[in-house]
Amino acid sequence: MRIKRLLGAGDRIMVSVLPFAFVGIAANHRWPALFQLGFGRAGFALGSAFIAIGIPLWLISVVQILLLVQKDKLITHGPFALLLHPIYTSVALLVIPGVGLLLDSWLGFALGLILYLASRHFAPSEERELAARFPVEYPAYRRRVLLPWL
Repeated sequence: MRIKRLLGAGDRIMVSVLPFAFVGIAANHRWPALFQLGFGRAGFALGSAFIAIGIPLWLISVVQILLLVQKDKLITHGPFALLLHPIYTSVALLVIPGVGLLLDSWLGFALGLILYLASRHFAPSEERELAARFPVEYPAYRRRVLLPWL
């Protein structure tokens, strides 16, 4: 099984996001008061809900990739029926902001946004590869995805 097929655009996305994450985490550690949200229990509850939704979406998507990509199958069910890129989207819009809420830091929202923008920038190359490998199935799948714009 080729690693590149498993990673998709993930390697390029992470390389572009990690510098922001390192700087942001260091700044948050150095000046925590500047990053506080102050949402208290409501923030903790909302962060817990984000994580409770985001981690299962991410985990199911990862398992599907690990099991089906090696069989050269286009994944069209589960979280992939909801989103074109459920791994990137669930981490960027749910898990990382959820952790930020749990830690009472707006950094989670900033890093989630950077990750989401990076995924939107690099994902089209992954989509072109899928369209080339699955010329009939991929366009049909894209038309059926519930939230293709997310």
